[in-house]
Amino acid sequence: MADKTDFKKTLKSLYAPGARQGFHFVDVPPMRFLMIDGEGDPNTAAAYADAVETLYSVAYAIKFASKSELGRDYVVPPLEGLWWADDMSTFLTREKSKWKWTMMLMVPDWIGPKMIDAAINKVAKKKAPPALGKMRVEVLEEGRAVQVLHTGSYDDETPVLAELHNAFIPAKGLTMTGRHHEIYLSDPRKVAAVKLRTVLRQPVK
Repeated sequence: MADKTDFKKTLKSLYAPGARQGFHFVDVPPMRFLMIDGEGDPNTAAAYADAVETLYSVAYAIKFASKSELGRDYVVPPLEGLWWADDMSTFLTREKSKWKWTMMLMVPDWIGPKMIDAAINKVAKKKAPPALGKMRVEVLEEGRAVQVLHTGSYDDETPVLAELHNAFIPAKGLTMTGRHHEIYLSDPRKVAAVKLRTVLRQPVK
């Protein structure tokens, strides 16, 4: 059995950037994800909890299939999210009930469509998580992006994002493309808010 792949190590620039890097550029390759769309306050909306539960149920089914059928084990990648709103100022005012999101878990490139479909069918028969019918598999192509590692509570991201969007990106002569992207390196159930580590990413051109 080969060593277990940990994407925080093999894709360190994307999943484990250093805090000392500050705002920095990355070239993100096309990556395939399990995705579920929704809206509402992630702290209180049932749709958000359902989406996360469903994504992890399928992701672990795929992981176990990869290990047993292909002999390739790996650590399930961190939870990720794309965020937007009809009025983007709600991110500054923290009106979370108006937020829209796509929650995602990355699928390794060696996993074929048949294995994904088989894992989904297995989960449907065994657990039938609530948002399974809303889940899709899609390739996300972000390309050039600016990102930064944020340490602290999610609500403390606002000044960092304001500097990124209103100062750093314009100063480089760039414009934003795509949606605000967050990668959650810490489990908020186990880590104090002040120690949460989150990658904040914005595609640019």
